Amino acid sequence: MSALPEDTAPRLRPMREHDLAHVAALEQRAYEFPWSLGIFADCLRVGYCCWTMEVVEAVVGYCIMSVAADEAHVLNVCVAPEHRRLGFGRRMLEHLVAIARGHRATVVFLEVRPSNPAAITLYLDFGFRQLAVRRNYYPAREGREDALVFALKLDAGSVPSG
Repeated sequence: MSALPEDTAPRLRPMREHDLAHVAALEQRAYEFPWSLGIFADCLRVGYCCWTMEVVEAVVGYCIMSVAADEAHVLNVCVAPEHRRLGFGRRMLEHLVAIARGHRATVVFLEVRPSNPAAITLYLDFGFRQLAVRRNYYPAREGREDALVFALKLDAGSVPSG
């Protein structure tokens, strides 16, 4: 039994064009160096896996992933600041990994800022492992910030739980 009434339970659904303004506004609130509305529109237009997390029909998170050949690349996972620490990020990550499996990807990659310990913990707990560091990858207040490159190898097993 869910702790939330059914009409307030979070749900994932495909991102649609009419979501883009809400998604971009959430990105602006969540990150110091946000993606533009145009980047989100491009992701949707080219057919990336774009999903929103809703609570009572309000977008409280979103996730975007590209899949090509046998690789998937998580491009963005975001949860509204006031909805963090509720398991929404993990749920979106589980969903993306399931999609990657459905596309027969053998590995899922992502980059994360070293200054984002909550995301790093989520990815490590999920089974991702750090492969490399991309120097000066992200814009930062004082120049650039590195990116930690993580990968999750997929096999016939189920999505990790934790």
